[in-house]
Amino acid sequence: MRRLLLLRHAKTETDAPSGKDFDRRLDDRGRLDAALMGAWLSRNPPLPDLVCVSTAVRAQQTWSLVAAAMPAAKPTVASLDELYGAGLSELLAVIRGAAVEDPEQLMLVGHNPGLHEMALSLIGGGDATGRKAVADNLPTGSIVVIDFPIEDWNDVAFRDGQLVQFVSPKLLKGAAGQ
Repeated sequence: MRRLLLLRHAKTETDAPSGKDFDRRLDDRGRLDAALMGAWLSRNPPLPDLVCVSTAVRAQQTWSLVAAAMPAAKPTVASLDELYGAGLSELLAVIRGAAVEDPEQLMLVGHNPGLHEMALSLIGGGDATGRKAVADNLPTGSIVVIDFPIEDWNDVAFRDGQLVQFVSPKLLKGAAGQ
């Protein structure tokens, strides 16, 4: 069994001072949401063994805040240029490329529309409420947890994943009565 966690970067500023999309930073809400999602992950193991993070500023900041909220996690972290603007083929290549490290739990920290499309393409069953929510949107800061009945990341295939859980900052804040 292998578990994939897809984490979309948290909420960002509209424009970076440099004018480059790549350089956009998290805004105040994004920083709070990233820490909230890290705390949720810390309370809901298993934690990722390998984390592949887009090199975009907002993805790096998201991962830093998520990691800080999960002090027990000691994953291998890889910053990958190819996750910035990645589509289905690039994301699938990164997932299958994880076979080299062979983590049981793999996390990708990246961007829409790629992560949303990948989630929709990989999920073939599982949590019905979560599937409907993921079909509607993959908001900033949200996490999609998908299990695959495989032993090798090279065997990941579209529609073979089972959605275990979909969590967003908004859902967690609602559950906490905020």
